[in-house]
Amino acid sequence: MPTALPSGRPAQMRHVLHVVSGLRVGGAEMALYRLVLHSRGSGYIHTVVALTPEGDMAERFRSSGVELIVLDFRRSPVSQYLRLLRLMRLRRPDIVQTWLYHADLFGGLAARLAGIRNVIWGVHTTYVTGGPRATAAVRWLCGRLSRWVPSTIVCVAEAARREHVRIGYDAGRVVVVPNGFDLSFLVAGDGERERLRRECGFAEDDVVIGTVGRFSPDKDHGNFIQAAALLARRNASLRFLMVGKGLEPGNAVLMNWIRESGCAKRFVLLGERHDIPACLAGMDVFCLSSRTEAFPLVVGEAMAMGLPCVSTDVGDVSFLLGGAGIVVPKENPEAMAQAVAQLLSLEPASRRKLGEQASARIRAEFAMERARERIEGIYETVLQRRSV
Repeated sequence: MPTALPSGRPAQMRHVLHVVSGLRVGGAEMALYRLVLHSRGSGYIHTVVALTPEGDMAERFRSSGVELIVLDFRRSPVSQYLRLLRLMRLRRPDIVQTWLYHADLFGGLAARLAGIRNVIWGVHTTYVTGGPRATAAVRWLCGRLSRWVPSTIVCVAEAARREHVRIGYDAGRVVVVPNGFDLSFLVAGDGERERLRRECGFAEDDVVIGTVGRFSPDKDHGNFIQAAALLARRNASLRFLMVGKGLEPGNAVLMNWIRESGCAKRFVLLGERHDIPACLAGMDVFCLSSRTEAFPLVVGEAMAMGLPCVSTDVGDVSFLLGGAGIVVPKENPEAMAQAVAQLLSLEPASRRKLGEQASARIRAEFAMERARERIEGIYETVLQRRSV
């Protein structure tokens, strides 16, 4: 019978305590969720601590049987920080892995004060200028502390690594591990494409150009809409599908952009959805119009679904596409429209072949199992380094 540690876990199991800034549905939060789910049976047990309670990820973690501890740093930062510190001293995790700047700072410092040296930070953005002053201050502090607090800093993109080293992060501690994709989720059942297109009012011969992503200046939906307006003038069969939080008729700013496009009747806004694979299945071409990204998960999801993609040249999107799509300059709707038109000029069989090439690349290089193996390789390196 295995020996039990004071925490109650078997001695041969390694405990990773994750600290995440919040529980909204975002790239870092989803990457953490997928990692924890795919790590079952691999010799690690995982606990997730959220610094703030807001967001829809709490139910996902709990319904999947993941131990989730929710703090509220906004309401009472001092008492909640002390609670986090006590938690780490009580649980004595083998590794503390943090996700996003605030978690890197507060989770990392709490771990070191609790005597835990195996700290892994997570960097999930390339955007290192502007933004809220508080976030900029936290990022600056992380750069100064990066030589002392973390054993390793995991960046999701080479572009993120370059930018953070440039602003002061310790280059010797930074490694790049791209996010992985849960391929079992990225499947549309029989009839899902037709159902989604009927729901949207698309005709059988309509060609649907789509995008997925929450309404945000970073996502530059105005760029997508302007490109759509240019395309609509050339092709009467085109329709434009927008999916994501805030992409709905009640968004006055968005609706004004669409009215100004001169082709408002061509747009369908679905808002936030929980059936993203079905939404992607209903599209014929996927577009990402962002101003900034690190490693855009939604592009990989569209690729996995066999969609030909056009994306702005942000983060590591060129590496992700690997030639199985078209990359255009950001904030350039003419270039985006031209790239989409180039895809539409292909014979249907050639367009399908490009989508199949994209899907094969995701399955070969970016499956969740590959990401998990890379992260657990870092765990082993950190643990072995501290044991010598």
